[in-house]
Amino acid sequence: MRYEISGAVMQTVGVDLSPSETVYSQTATMAWMTDGVQMQTHTGGGLFAGLKRSLTGGSFFVTDFTGGFAGGHVAFAPRFPGTILARTLRAGESLICRKETFLCAEKSVALELAWQQRIGSGFFGGAGFILQRVTGPGTVFLDLSGEVVTRQLAPGERLFVHAGHVGVHEPTVSFDIQIVPGFRNVLFGGEGLFLASLTGPGEVHLQSMPIMNLAEEIARYLPGVDHGGGGGGNVIGGVATAGVVGGILGGLLGGNN
Repeated sequence: MRYEISGAVMQTVGVDLSPSETVYSQTATMAWMTDGVQMQTHTGGGLFAGLKRSLTGGSFFVTDFTGGFAGGHVAFAPRFPGTILARTLRAGESLICRKETFLCAEKSVALELAWQQRIGSGFFGGAGFILQRVTGPGTVFLDLSGEVVTRQLAPGERLFVHAGHVGVHEPTVSFDIQIVPGFRNVLFGGEGLFLASLTGPGEVHLQSMPIMNLAEEIARYLPGVDHGGGGGGNVIGGVATAGVVGGILGGLLGGNN
């Protein structure tokens, strides 16, 4: 399989498929394809598999794209400005990802549900209890928001991160929470009460523009929002709830986002 990532702010990944070679994606991410590519949409393992993907922020259905007699070309595009991260995983090698990070992958790559191991991380870590896990062998393409900064943590090395900026990390990296030190920092620092604590060894991919940050900024300019405080959160909560319901219904009915 050959691929090329194009663009800067709104990237796409184009994949050249050999005959009978297959990549799969979540629904509504295919941008264009040649007429030699065959599509097949399914639950990816039955009803339970579809429901588990929905819990991770993915679509209920997945779509296979298979090269025809002469091969073919298919391209995928994320829904938000950001960076496409390509990783070729060895057999059994995994990455832990935030919800909605998976874009597409070779058919040999498994997309599974992963859980936060610590209760505090699930409640206050910004990503919830349910995450995505991708496991090789094969190449996977992950969609991160904004620009991507990669850090390699040594054994025992800790990195404190605003939780929304944590994108992808290796399973060897421990994810926990840390209370922001200092009373004035908590009240006036604008970083909230908790930070994510990442402890090595392992590789971490950080994203520069969490979607929630962008949503909060947009919400400030929406009609009827209380800019003095509180109103934006209500608007965002409503938008988020509608997005979850719409995503599930869109997946079940085959609608496009």
